[in-house]
Amino acid sequence: MKNVTRLALVDPNDNTRSMLKTLLLGIESVWLEAECSRYEFFVDVVLQSQPDVALISLDSHPQKGLELVARLNQELPACKILVLSSSQEGTLILQAIRSGAREFLSAPLQLEDFLGALDRVRQTTPGRSGEGGATRSCQVITIAGASGGVGCTSLAINLGCCLAQGPGRSVAIIDLDLALGDADVWLDIIPDYTIQDVADNISRLDYSLLKRSLTKHECGAFLLPRPVEMDLRTPITPDELRRVIALMKATFTHLVLDVSKSYTALDIAAMEVSDQVLLVTQLDLPCLRNAVRLLQFFDHRDGLAEKVKVVINRQGLEDNQISVSKALETLGREVFATIPNDYATMVEARNNGVPLLTQSPRAKLTRAIQQLASQFDVKSEEADEKPDDRKTKRSLFSFLGSGK
Repeated sequence: MKNVTRLALVDPNDNTRSMLKTLLLGIESVWLEAECSRYEFFVDVVLQSQPDVALISLDSHPQKGLELVARLNQELPACKILVLSSSQEGTLILQAIRSGAREFLSAPLQLEDFLGALDRVRQTTPGRSGEGGATRSCQVITIAGASGGVGCTSLAINLGCCLAQGPGRSVAIIDLDLALGDADVWLDIIPDYTIQDVADNISRLDYSLLKRSLTKHECGAFLLPRPVEMDLRTPITPDELRRVIALMKATFTHLVLDVSKSYTALDIAAMEVSDQVLLVTQLDLPCLRNAVRLLQFFDHRDGLAEKVKVVINRQGLEDNQISVSKALETLGREVFATIPNDYATMVEARNNGVPLLTQSPRAKLTRAIQQLASQFDVKSEEADEKPDDRKTKRSLFSFLGSGK
């Protein structure tokens, strides 16, 4: 399994070991290769199973645990060691790191903390021999608009569907326009669960619950839609969103986030955790003016400005559009991509509830979005498999019959 991290676990405490097993078995990118209840036997277990990562709980006997870390680091240096303890004493942490531990994690282990540590270990670990590549990473792409109606959702949906066509890719689209998002309409889906269900269960959120909240489209992309009901309360906070994305990054190769035009704290949080932010604009004065304001706003937020890339949508919409060269002069930066105007094709795809790949696979518009998707290939080997189907899609447009 090229993109699965093989892990061995040792914890003499039956209760905490059982809890760790439950957590690890819920992570699709982790394979629990072996478990052990005795420190003295764990080196033999690791030498036999040859895992990528060893997780050592220190609480039962810290000194024996530290000796095990040092011995394992000496006898199998290719195995990356994570240690776990309810104690946060500086001396213990220092001894663990000096003995060869890569990460020191707090007990009880939180899923997002473990995923973060695992991601850091993966980034510094070359591919296993015979597998020829690094572990899969995930790209998070936020689609933001310079104005309402510039085509952010249409781009997010069709970009996600194009990304899902590549071998080894698994893609999820998250609709963060909590009031007026319509990603489910574009994909002709009546979802059983929404981001509201995720927020309501955030305190016990795990992979099984998150999977049940996703609906898979026929193109291969998964959707986490906005809430069904309009509500005054905020269904999900920025911190909760960060946790959801951390979980999803361990399973998917690409996440596409469609944010609102209000640029709320939730929208900004989505951008901050993204690898790329596509700022979508059109070649008209109001859009370009807003784009300049937004770029100035991003410049004042640490780490955000360098992520932002300008995408011109609906190029050729009208003869009196501002020229691309004039837009470049106004924006003060290069344009990352241009998407041609083909209003009739896009509206027909939306009304039929199908992506452009299905509606008009040879259209110039479709090819432009495919070209954009090709720029977001993850630098990894092909994933062995995509997530299992979560549920059968129910049609929002079923009343139109087969001749839609």
